[in-house]
Amino acid sequence: MDYSIGTDIEGEVTGIQPYGAFVSLDKDTQGLIHISEVKHGYIKNIQEVLEVGQKVKVKIIDIDMYTQKISLSLRVLDHAVPPTQYRRKKFFTNKNKKIGFESLKNILPVWVEEATELLSNE
Repeated sequence: MDYSIGTDIEGEVTGIQPYGAFVSLDKDTQGLIHISEVKHGYIKNIQEVLEVGQKVKVKIIDIDMYTQKISLSLRVLDHAVPPTQYRRKKFFTNKNKKIGFESLKNILPVWVEEATELLSNE
């Protein structure tokens, strides 16, 4: 095998499955681009990004020496990483009222009294 990890190489997509795309590197060698390595972010359908016969430039990210399987990635060659979308924190209570644990402080003596009565009745 003449390939090594970290090599950029051009290939042709020869098959597409729900889990990834098969790429022919030469007439005797194929590799697999797992769906998670196609692009940054979530991909619902890999066929929206790749199609059979398409020429792609990929990077070899792993080679299993025992089975001779080659793992490829398009994502590592895509330097434009999409910005992370931060979700606004949602509060259980209204943070503007500034009540904090005040409501628990008020009800705690009632709970203690109820628990004491239950334990004393047993």
